[in-house]
Amino acid sequence: MRAVVYRGPNDVEVTDVPDATVQDPTDVLVKITTTNICGSDLHMYEGRTSVEEGKVLGHENMGVVVEVGPAVSRVKVGDRVSVPFNIACGTCRNCLHGWTSFCLRTNPIEGMVGAAYGYANMGPYDGGQAEYLRVPFGDVNLLTLPEGTEHENDFTMLSDIFPTGWHGTELAGVVPGDDVAVFGAGPVGLMAAHSALIKGAARVFVVDQQADRLRLAESIGAIGVDFSAGDPVEQIMDATRGRGTDRGVEAVGYQAHDPSGEEHPELVLDNLVSVVRATGGIGVVGVYMPQDPGARTEAAQQGRIGFDYGTFFTKGQSMGTGQAPVMRYNRQLRDLIVAGRATPGFIVSHELPLDDAAEGYARFDRREDGWTKVLLRPEALAS
Repeated sequence: MRAVVYRGPNDVEVTDVPDATVQDPTDVLVKITTTNICGSDLHMYEGRTSVEEGKVLGHENMGVVVEVGPAVSRVKVGDRVSVPFNIACGTCRNCLHGWTSFCLRTNPIEGMVGAAYGYANMGPYDGGQAEYLRVPFGDVNLLTLPEGTEHENDFTMLSDIFPTGWHGTELAGVVPGDDVAVFGAGPVGLMAAHSALIKGAARVFVVDQQADRLRLAESIGAIGVDFSAGDPVEQIMDATRGRGTDRGVEAVGYQAHDPSGEEHPELVLDNLVSVVRATGGIGVVGVYMPQDPGARTEAAQQGRIGFDYGTFFTKGQSMGTGQAPVMRYNRQLRDLIVAGRATPGFIVSHELPLDDAAEGYARFDRREDGWTKVLLRPEALAS
């Protein structure tokens, strides 16, 4: 089958790889209809992780079931499904408590919990930027969708970024009437803004410097804050008459940088501590790594990020972190899409054939104007 394979920093190749197959009784084989390039894929693409050469990439996947293992009873051949990026066993302590993003059984790498498709340190699983994908524990993991091709661009966000954006607002504690600051207007940040507005936030400030992304934020009713035009904390404090926001979402991660492009991994955390009011909440869904050999400082290379913890403590703020347990949210978010209450596909900028993945990676990584969210299609969808 054709698949997107990591070859080294800034180098991916679409090539033939062994077919995905049913290997265990609980496996399901999915024919991919849409798979996305995620902003976190760019960490691997840029050589900022320990991903091995030859890895099939892709953790944002959806498609149609074409084969099931003998122990699969819920999912059927022909089902249209969304594949959460978390690979969960469904029976360990964390899974039973709803923390499928921290499954204790699916990642054999020592010291790691939680598994995912096609990602560094997340287990031996191939990704879905390919024609087919093997899904372990298929009855546990797969979300069934309405038949056909309707809402394809919306539903493809259910595997990761829409639940991740929603998770950011959950970790922050967003409730109706809150003012919310979202740092980062990439796909996850835009999904966090969309989620906060669906939840009834009074105002959502979205901080970035990319004009196209800020326009998208404003198109859904958020307030764009361009940090290249001045200190974003000052801009938001002025807009809130010095009060600050009730909640904040970190959707940038360890490659946060200033307007000149110089990296400061603590920058967004410091800004959120400053802009969120005393006793307010912060949700961190931007990716941070235990090791980052490409970081500027020795501490950051070891995953040690020195943010303004003293002020955080003094203000009595709370902070939640970590990857989203997709299955905690995806059914509800699917139904919001079907009802027309959520339209996460508004962020899609490009829909490319799978064979054009290398170009998609390169242009998305360069943050070219208008390249906001790239979808890959192994074959054309039926009209």
